[in-house]
Amino acid sequence: MDPSAAFAQTYEQAREKFLAVADAADLDVESHIHPLRGRDGETLAMDVALDGPRDASRLLLVSSACHGVEGFCGSGIQVALLSDSDWRKRARDAGVAVLYIHGLNPYGFSWWRRVTQENVDLNRNFHDFGQPLPPNPQYDEIASLLAPPTWPPSDEINAKVAQLIAERGMAALQSATSGGQYDHPEGLFYGGHDPTWSNQTLRQVLRDNGRRCARLGWIDLHTGLGPRGHGERIFACRDDAAALARARVWWGEQVTSIYDGSSTSAMLTGLMWLAAYDECPQAEYTGIALEFGTVPILDVINALRAEQWLENHPEAPAAMARHIKQQLRDAFYVDEDDWKRMVVAQAQDCANAAILGLSS
Repeated sequence: MDPSAAFAQTYEQAREKFLAVADAADLDVESHIHPLRGRDGETLAMDVALDGPRDASRLLLVSSACHGVEGFCGSGIQVALLSDSDWRKRARDAGVAVLYIHGLNPYGFSWWRRVTQENVDLNRNFHDFGQPLPPNPQYDEIASLLAPPTWPPSDEINAKVAQLIAERGMAALQSATSGGQYDHPEGLFYGGHDPTWSNQTLRQVLRDNGRRCARLGWIDLHTGLGPRGHGERIFACRDDAAALARARVWWGEQVTSIYDGSSTSAMLTGLMWLAAYDECPQAEYTGIALEFGTVPILDVINALRAEQWLENHPEAPAAMARHIKQQLRDAFYVDEDDWKRMVVAQAQDCANAAILGLSS
């Protein structure tokens, strides 16, 4: 398959492509239907396809759309992998079953949002909600700047943001903004106060499919950080030296980590991948988030700010709403053939490395 042909323009098209290639591969798909409908009235679902025996001792997860609109990239990669008969044979020959989880957050995918229907960042939502949630005083300090009352922001707010960047640096703004916060439900990177539908459904998928393996790998597909088209391999486990060493054996010394400051990602809370420890406790777990660069980080943050303002102000003019939504999608999905070829090639390399790692 031409890599660009694996990608879609809407969630509905992406889901149709995924279901079609799964059917062509003679795989059964388990569809967990979302309670809401999509932007075009379509069914929303977390679709799961297992390629290999259910009792395989080695299991690789490949997941998309944790952050909704980032699913345009992740879905295309999943379709490309499933269409690659050589890749599928390598996995079978190595004794590795591959579980494709398509549309972790189908609502955000369809509606061109990064978050769930609850305005929750799914990758900040994995907490024990019976315990106190972590504070984020750095976000509290700038909450009104990040989610301003008007869009475009006033000159005063723009000046304050520019001053903040000049005094503390871009990394400090990124950290305060994206680390996760639990006190501003109409703000950015809100982690929620309860498990979302996507959280609960993913945990069920992990219980159903991941409790028979001895070794578990996970490649979770993301976009929005780093240079255009570059796939950063970000360690996606607990802060565990043995797991990090294992990830670097599998995927190379270029694997970065939020724990040692080597990643373009800030330190985060409520990470989705921690569910692997809860739901598949018998398995030795090794994972990465494969994060593909799109546009400069300040453009990404401003696209998120504008889209959050739009969510908070549904009365906005239609033309303005369309522009903001397109700006958000462009921040997380580069709809150009060279970018698509780059991300598919790097994902294929990571998938093959995971097979070798799991089977070694």
